[in-house]
Amino acid sequence: MTRRPDKAPPRRSRPVQLAETIKEWVVEHELRAGDRLPGEAELIARYGRSKGTVREAMRILEAQGLVETRTGPGGGSFVGEVTGERARALLANYFYFRDLSISDIYQLRKLLEPEVAASLAGRVSEEQLSQLEEVIAEYPLPARDVDEERAQHVSSLKFHALLASWAENPLLAFTVEFMTQILTELTVWRRLYEPQNRALWQKGRSYQTELVDALRKNDASRARAVMRAHMEVAESLMKEQEARVLRRFIAE
Repeated sequence: MTRRPDKAPPRRSRPVQLAETIKEWVVEHELRAGDRLPGEAELIARYGRSKGTVREAMRILEAQGLVETRTGPGGGSFVGEVTGERARALLANYFYFRDLSISDIYQLRKLLEPEVAASLAGRVSEEQLSQLEEVIAEYPLPARDVDEERAQHVSSLKFHALLASWAENPLLAFTVEFMTQILTELTVWRRLYEPQNRALWQKGRSYQTELVDALRKNDASRARAVMRAHMEVAESLMKEQEARVLRRFIAE
């Protein structure tokens, strides 16, 4: 059998190539957020590109949040700092056309969130624990209608995003915060908060309360175990919720 040649990757345009080159130059020269970048004329001379190519490359970098352009006296192009919110939004675009499932998300949540919880034992302040308790207290009773059910789902995930934001490992924090964002959006897009699910509220609230207690007592092993159990039960209930929504959709 004749092996078909691998499909060649699409050729990158000149502005995209130049944008990558400028990023490499910034890294090599150890520039930081706020540092001034070379002007347009200098970039044209340095890289031998046309004015149009240079301008388009800078627009690409600006759209990525890596370059900031300021006008007026002292203006010009400066190294930008990509915020976590912007980075998560860009990454979410990548997954927009990929059919992520509840199982896909919880496969990672079950691995990572117990470690986040364990790492925070003995590190979180009483003020931070109070913030978690405030989130839990937002909905002390089961939802009375669909709108409140949706709000409860979002509030519950806010608890996990808050925990992740305190993690020392920035990559771990970003990944968990991204997963909570994706799950929040998935819940709203697919209306997974319908029909109402009292067990999801009750069990989630119970696990979160127990987790705060474990963190307050600096018990890393218990915090890990509580979060792992929380993720396993939440996955089961969310998959059940997803199935109920699908059955209702088919019936309609």
